[in-house]
Amino acid sequence: MPELPEVETIRRTLETLVAGKTIERVTVSLARIIQRPDDCDLFAAMLAGQTIRSVERRGKFLRLMLDDLVLVSHLRMEGRYGVYASSEPVEKHTHVIFHLGDGTELRYKDVRQFGTMHLFPRGEDLAELPLRKLGLEPLGPDFTLAAFSREAAGKSTKVKPFLLNQEYVAGLGNIYADEALYEARIHPERTTDSLSKREMAALHEAIVKTLREAVEAGGSSIKSYVNGQGEMGMFQQRLEAYGRKGEPCRRCGEPIRKIVLGGRGTHYCPRCQPERKQAGNR
Repeated sequence: MPELPEVETIRRTLETLVAGKTIERVTVSLARIIQRPDDCDLFAAMLAGQTIRSVERRGKFLRLMLDDLVLVSHLRMEGRYGVYASSEPVEKHTHVIFHLGDGTELRYKDVRQFGTMHLFPRGEDLAELPLRKLGLEPLGPDFTLAAFSREAAGKSTKVKPFLLNQEYVAGLGNIYADEALYEARIHPERTTDSLSKREMAALHEAIVKTLREAVEAGGSSIKSYVNGQGEMGMFQQRLEAYGRKGEPCRRCGEPIRKIVLGGRGTHYCPRCQPERKQAGNR
């Protein structure tokens, strides 16, 4: 599933490719992707004549800001946007096509068919599901150490599932949770209430650092991810823990281990990320 860096890269690409263009009509070939309204014809009618003013992001969701509406789109496992000339053949698994006024088409392709689209009047999307319950935006100004610490306070949740819970921190997924915990030298099975103030500060800093570097690299192309121009991300070449089971830790040489935690494959270094809080780390 694309995580914050991949979605942010797609956002930036689409901002360049479609901002300022007007939607003339919309073709929907897979009804279940359209969640709101639950009528594809109404969805298409509402979008006709709307101009895409900007493309924004909240967590892992794209927000296409239109004249009077906001289109909230979640890519789920393998959703993908691309801009094509209308003369180009439509690829298999293309489920929604936004026909634009300049003769190009914004096409949504989704092999797994898990993606969703919600349409809201301007100003209502952040107060309604699916965005209403999202937690702190880790690259936003509100993601302070104090705010992050308040979210974790009093919770006995293991830290890896805590980071994956979108109601606490929005946008983090399996890849970047593993990478941030490695950077902060925190074992993924530690509980949030066991973390010292110093460890919380290290984790907060690691989340921001990891995500910013991943965005700069265009995200990680682990499976099928590409940006809106069909380009791969490059951060996978810099991963320290995720996907490196059995390979030597680049800090200490110990083989990276993989466990299943909360149903998710989890990678860590057993030497750099000890199971217990080390003496003197308060």
